Amino acid sequence: MRDEPRSGCAINAAVEALGDQWSLIVLRDIMFGGRRHFRELLSHSEEGIASNILSSRLKSLVAGGLLTQEKAERGRRSTYSLTEAGIQTVPIMVALGSWGMRHRPTTPELTVRARLLEEGGPELWENLMDELREAHLDIPRPHPDQPRASALLQAAFQQALASGRDAL
Repeated sequence: MRDEPRSGCAINAAVEALGDQWSLIVLRDIMFGGRRHFRELLSHSEEGIASNILSSRLKSLVAGGLLTQEKAERGRRSTYSLTEAGIQTVPIMVALGSWGMRHRPTTPELTVRARLLEEGGPELWENLMDELREAHLDIPRPHPDQPRASALLQAAFQQALASGRDAL
């Protein structure tokens, strides 16, 4: 990732930071899958990311200020965390998911979260971003009594998986 964008265009600057498909997949898996270690990201990738590509994208996302990497002691795993800039990509991910479920072939179980996020609107996105701030930045959620967005999304995913198995 370049230090300075090729132009002063805001869309170009965003595309340079996020425009690579693997960078978005890595952010998605950290954001929605709770995967924060290299091996988790590698072994649980639906898309089958190669280890060299994953390593490159993690370095790029850290250099671009979307992730931080907590260096681990010898024999321990490094932990990746979203930065505030990374957390603020939630609405972008929602928009991409909404577009994808309308214009590309998808499966019900892998689309259910995109549908819920679209239907839940900015209130659900904010709830999810507050949760991510708590998990990644140690900032307590402002409304800890509210149901967790991640629990709603995970329950819907599990239900869609079960429905898919029942249909077989």
